[in-house]
Amino acid sequence: MAEEQCVVIPVGGMTCDHCAASVTKALSAQSGVSGVRVNLKKGEAAVTGRTLNIPALKAAIEELGFDAGETA
Repeated sequence: MAEEQCVVIPVGGMTCDHCAASVTKALSAQSGVSGVRVNLKKGEAAVTGRTLNIPALKAAIEELGFDAGETA
């Protein structure tokens, strides 16, 4: 079984709690995701899970109209 991993994705364009909630919901729905913490002030999303598909996570963010930066 794959180890749990955590990736931090910069998210550009979030301006309110509703934005953060939308990103949280979209990322939580992705395969392999076990947890999501979105920090509105820092403009980033920390995603934990097993076998995370980084391109799919970024695509989910971009489909909402936000910018997804390089993972940390």
